[in-house]
Amino acid sequence: MRLIVARVLTCLILSCVALSPGAAQAQGFSALARVLPEQSRLEDSGAGVALQLGLSQGVPYRIFALDDPYRLVLDFQEVDWTGLQAETFDRSEAIARARFGSYVPGWSRMVLELTGPMQLRTAAMEIDPETSAATLSATLAPTDAETFAATAGAPYDPRLDLPPPKKFEPATPRDADAPLVVMLDPGHGGLDPGAEADGGIAEKDLMLAFAYDLGERLVRSGAFEVLLTREGDYFVSLERRIAMAHQQGADLFISLHADAVTEGMAHGTVVYTLSDSASDVASAKLAERHDRADLLSGSDLSAADDVVTDVMLDLARQETHPRSTALARAVIESLMEQGGPVNRRPLRTAGFSVLKSADIPSVLIELGFMSSPRDLELLTDPDWQARTAQGILNALLAWRDADAARRALVRQ
Repeated sequence: MRLIVARVLTCLILSCVALSPGAAQAQGFSALARVLPEQSRLEDSGAGVALQLGLSQGVPYRIFALDDPYRLVLDFQEVDWTGLQAETFDRSEAIARARFGSYVPGWSRMVLELTGPMQLRTAAMEIDPETSAATLSATLAPTDAETFAATAGAPYDPRLDLPPPKKFEPATPRDADAPLVVMLDPGHGGLDPGAEADGGIAEKDLMLAFAYDLGERLVRSGAFEVLLTREGDYFVSLERRIAMAHQQGADLFISLHADAVTEGMAHGTVVYTLSDSASDVASAKLAERHDRADLLSGSDLSAADDVVTDVMLDLARQETHPRSTALARAVIESLMEQGGPVNRRPLRTAGFSVLKSADIPSVLIELGFMSSPRDLELLTDPDWQARTAQGILNALLAWRDADAARRALVRQ
C-alpha cells in the first residue's frame, strides 16, 4: 500500500497588475527572495495608502483585488517572510489587517484587508543593478464600491490557478474488498495559520504532522488508501478540498483541526458532522456551481438543471448523513477507550464547508483546543499524538465493518 499525496494548485484572485514571467526571466530572477523588514512599511499617504516592500532580490509578482470583503492581494514567486511583523509593518488606518505567508508551492502571498473600497493607482518594482535588492512600491486611492467591483477580474495563470475542467470520466468500479480511500484534510495552511499559541505553535503545522502520522497508520493497516488535501505549508481553498475528494474517488473525508476559543474554556476532542439546516443550504449553494462533474462521485450533473441537481444531492445526503454520524460516534467511542480526553459534549453538528459533500461520509475532528493549556500540552506530546492516531484507526476499522454490514442489509 502507499500514501498518496494530492498536489494542489488553487487561488482566489481578481484583477491583476503584474510583472510578466518573460520579463522576470529576462532580468535573471531566481526563486526565493527574503523580505527586508526594515525597508518595508504600509502607511497612510494623504487620502490613500502607500506600500513599500523591501526584498533581497526581484521576483515575478502580480497585484489584484478581491471583493466582498474588500482586499488587495499580492502574489510573489517566492518570498520568505521571516522577520516581518504585521503590527510594525502595517501603520495604516485604511488597512484593517495584513497577512502574509506561503500560498501554493513556489508562490507566496500577502493579503491586505481594506476598511473600504480602494483602487490600485501605481505599482512598480525597482531593482538595484549591483546588489539585486528590490523595492516594490504601490499606492492605493479611495474609490466607490461600484468602481471597485468593476475593476475586479479573474486572470488565469496555469502556475497558480486550477486547470480547466476535464471531460467527465466515471470512476472505475473497485473490488468490494479493495482498501477504502480516505481523504485526510489538515486544516488551514499557508497564510492561514489557524489557531496559534505562544512559542510559535500553529494549528496548521500540528495538523499536517498529525495527518502524516495518521495516514501512515491507515496505510500500514492494509485496509485504507490515503490522500492528503495538502502536503506542505500552503493554502488550499475549502471548495477545492471537497472537489479533490470527488476527483480522487474518496470513500471518507476527515478534516483535522485544533481550535481556540476566546471566551470561556473548552477542553477535549469534539467531532462534527453537518447539521440538517446546513445540509439544505449546502444543496442549494452547490447547485449554483458550473463544474458539476465534481458534485457526486460517479455522476456527471453538468447537463442537469438546478432542480434536478438539488434533488440528486438531497437523495445522496439521505444515505450519507447516517453514515457520517456513525463514523463520528465510532471515533468518539474509540478515543474514549484510548483515554481521551474528549469534550463533555463530544458529538456536535455545524455548517462547516468541508462537511458539505453530499455523497462522501465526512467528519471534522477538533483534536483539542489550543486555548486550553492542558489540551495544548497533549497536542504537542508525541505519545498522545500516537495514541490518538491509533484510536482513530481503530474507529475507522470498526466503522468499515459495521458500515459494510449495514449496506448489505439495505441492498437485501
